[in-house]
Amino acid sequence: MMEKAGGRERMRIFFTGVGGQGTLTATNLLARTALDAGVDVVAGEVHGMAQRGGVVESVMLLGGWRSPRLDLGEADILLGFEPLETLRGLPYLRHGGAVFSSSDPLPPLSVALGKAAYPPLEVIEEKVRARAGRCLFVPCREMGARAGSVQSGNTVLLSVACASGVLPFGVDALEAAIRKFLPARLQEVNLKALALGRELVEHSDVG
Repeated sequence: MMEKAGGRERMRIFFTGVGGQGTLTATNLLARTALDAGVDVVAGEVHGMAQRGGVVESVMLLGGWRSPRLDLGEADILLGFEPLETLRGLPYLRHGGAVFSSSDPLPPLSVALGKAAYPPLEVIEEKVRARAGRCLFVPCREMGARAGSVQSGNTVLLSVACASGVLPFGVDALEAAIRKFLPARLQEVNLKALALGRELVEHSDVG
């Protein structure tokens, strides 16, 4: 269960993806969103590889934590920008936590090198749903392309998480952060991606 501190709800979020996707940029945007919404934030990179295809993990703790430490089984929310990395990051999620993940495979370096096999998406979803209380897989790259940029699929996923009601702020706060913190040239496509994420949740049964 999420912890309380001084009457505030404390929440731990685990992000995972592969290098080149913008996982850390998405973490930073959501952290700025939370700060502007008046929520105490601690964020940090757990593990990252500079080369494209390497696993990238980060954490964001909301509500008054002192350090960005996250142990196995502690995350309340898992945001996965690549389905296999979502599966690999699953041990960090507490039983009954929420998972929002891309359903579009972007095979990690280990798979590209033939050191690991990529399981069917159905297998990944089954294992995730067995641990998560709430779960939604989103075709992020496809929806990002619809918005005008595959990379904006990350914003689709953030929007889905905000619209789901599990965070202490909603899509309006994310929209304000996009307008405030992203360069003007990136705002239109990301606002379109945000709208697509919100619409997806409105027409989905998240669970």
